[in-house]
Amino acid sequence: MTAPAPLIRAPGFAGEELVDFGARIAANAVAFPDKPAVVDEDRTLTWREFGALVARIAGRLAAAGVGRGDNVASLAENSAAHVALYAAVLSAGACMVPLPFSATPDALRRMRDDSGARLLFASPGRLETANGLGAEQVVDLAAIEEWSKDAVPLAPAAVRPEDPFNIIYSSGTTGTPKGIVHQHFFRSRQIRRFATLGIGPDSTILVSTPLYSNTTLVVLLPTLAWGGTVVTMGRFDTKKFLALSQRHRVTEAMLVPVQYMRLMDEPEFDRFDLSSYRCKFSTSAPLPGPLIERVMARWPGNLLEVYGMTEGGISTLLDCAAHPTKWDTAGLPSAGADVRIIDEHGNQLPPGAFGEIVGRSGAMMQGYFNAPDKTAEMVWRSPEGDDFIRSGDMGRFDEDGFLQLLDRKKDMIISGGFNIYAADLEAVLRRHPDVADVAVIAIPSREWGETPLGLVVPKPGAAADAQAIRDWANGQLGKTQRLSAVELRDDLPRSEIGKILKRELRAVYWG
Repeated sequence: MTAPAPLIRAPGFAGEELVDFGARIAANAVAFPDKPAVVDEDRTLTWREFGALVARIAGRLAAAGVGRGDNVASLAENSAAHVALYAAVLSAGACMVPLPFSATPDALRRMRDDSGARLLFASPGRLETANGLGAEQVVDLAAIEEWSKDAVPLAPAAVRPEDPFNIIYSSGTTGTPKGIVHQHFFRSRQIRRFATLGIGPDSTILVSTPLYSNTTLVVLLPTLAWGGTVVTMGRFDTKKFLALSQRHRVTEAMLVPVQYMRLMDEPEFDRFDLSSYRCKFSTSAPLPGPLIERVMARWPGNLLEVYGMTEGGISTLLDCAAHPTKWDTAGLPSAGADVRIIDEHGNQLPPGAFGEIVGRSGAMMQGYFNAPDKTAEMVWRSPEGDDFIRSGDMGRFDEDGFLQLLDRKKDMIISGGFNIYAADLEAVLRRHPDVADVAVIAIPSREWGETPLGLVVPKPGAAADAQAIRDWANGQLGKTQRLSAVELRDDLPRSEIGKILKRELRAVYWG
């Protein structure tokens, strides 16, 4: 793969010093030789060991002809070997393509075909699937040290700001998957940004979301770049997360809302020593105010909620300690980010008006790989002629400039001509003492076209009654917002990073 011309015009990189990720790994191996670099469930690699392994893997990749313009794919859970592979691919000057193991084999095949990756590394439990994806060579990630042991170590390849860093596939359930291309300047700016949020050489982060998710990379990459320590989990488990936090004196972690919810519901949460935590981050979905309150009361350290997209552009930050009255918002635009609201015709709206959220910042994707038409659909051009990325999210700015999220544009309920935002109804339902989790979706209605339905997961042991919960909520909602019904569920379908899959929930009712 050669670097295609940028399809989205991000702010220029002229005059900025590039954080060369491969060079940082090599430098850290010298600066912090005996300090832990990556810890997984089986072993600990010091920075000396990690740097040497990365250099050998990069050397073996180079001997196989992998370098600038090439993509290397992986299909694996979190591990020290997976992190080392990621760093080695970048050190070789190539582009990393972590495939989502939650996708179907057919979708994975289309992603591998789209990326053109000749080499595919897979964890032992994924090898059978990996062998069916059409790569020229599949390598067992568990044997990567044996695979690379005789390689001549490779010094980090020189990279340019515009070179591709990674491709993250955002979907693939139907049609052609969309590969989000991040360049080195995109990651360089993120690495510098998270240094301002406290990530540095004294950080020990716990990674419990997969490497194919940008949620993971926005904290993992800065920690490695600045010489911190990464502790990985192959699969999230509340007790294991708490035990690892205590054992390794973890200072920061990035979690998604459903993980916070499960940790707060863990009966043994309070017996673990979490005093080493300085900060927790949350992203991928709005963090409900009542959940923030529980986390802030019981878990040492601050909580920062990050709102953005894998595609980049939009970036806001809610400092929960600094703004306790704004826990129902996504915070303020981050430094250097320009976030605006537009209507359905693309006209910019004034403060306080509801519309689609668009954003522009230093970190913006190059575009969707091999998909210029899909890329063009994501762009809104401002009156000043600048490219902004559309979010598909609806929201508004409050009187203090904090962004309030309402709903995905495609999830908005239009009942009898009125726009109903599921987030508003979900916020009310969450306040009910018997409600543990909730999703509100549109279902067909002969009278109104569509109408809101509440799907509620009751708390364990709660004597919940669906009709009583509906009546309680409707007593607090406006006339046009009222729920047609509430149904009780054992759980709600979620993606690997905790987003509720509303499309699956709606499909039963719409056919």
